[in-house]
Amino acid sequence: MKETCHGTFREDVLHKKGLVLVDFWAPWCAPCRMITPVLEEVASDFSGKLDVLKLNVDESPELAKFYKIQSIPALILFKDGIPQEGAIGLRDRSYFEGLLEKYL
Repeated sequence: MKETCHGTFREDVLHKKGLVLVDFWAPWCAPCRMITPVLEEVASDFSGKLDVLKLNVDESPELAKFYKIQSIPALILFKDGIPQEGAIGLRDRSYFEGLLEKYL
């Protein structure tokens, strides 16, 4: 799993073909830290089919505002650069499996 920011978001997400899951998070957010192991597992298991990126909302507030992020962790799945679905809060592995099943 890698980090993206305002400077690389266009290349990492908007111009990327395929699926990209963006985790909007902050280091001070306990639920954000709790979901990280699940996201790492999903990133590993769906390697080659899905990119999972983390975007620190404190470092990229303009992107958080643009995507109307009001609570974190917030997740947005992009397909070919277009937002498809989003979720707020902790999610388990089965949530991600169900989500990806619709798009793979």
